[in-house]
Amino acid sequence: MPDEVKPNLNEAPTHDAQLAAESIASGDEKAPNVDFDADYATAQQFSVSDVDRTSEGAAAAEAATAPKYQVSKPQETKTQAQSTGNPDDYLELAKEVGNSKTEGVTNVSDELVKQALEKGQPKK
Repeated sequence: MPDEVKPNLNEAPTHDAQLAAESIASGDEKAPNVDFDADYATAQQFSVSDVDRTSEGAAAAEAATAPKYQVSKPQETKTQAQSTGNPDDYLELAKEVGNSKTEGVTNVSDELVKQALEKGQPKK
């Protein structure tokens, strides 16, 4: 169903749009009719190219979206914790986790910081 365009002079974003709105308002030009449903249907036809409707287009799309590297499929493993009910087991686990926060920590000296700052400077 076509809709009639009613221009508003106050909403014209450009000088050309304002002139067009004035000429339509004065009756010099006829207001355009817009059929949104027909325009949408036509746009849908253009949204997919003719090549994409063929098997050649499907093969090209598959090749374009295929992964570049071989990806291994993850294997599902099930792990079930054995409940012992022994509090000493939990205490030992807590000690292991608590000690892990100190792993990989090194001492940073002033000399090491100075060397890092020197290496970070642009070369002259």
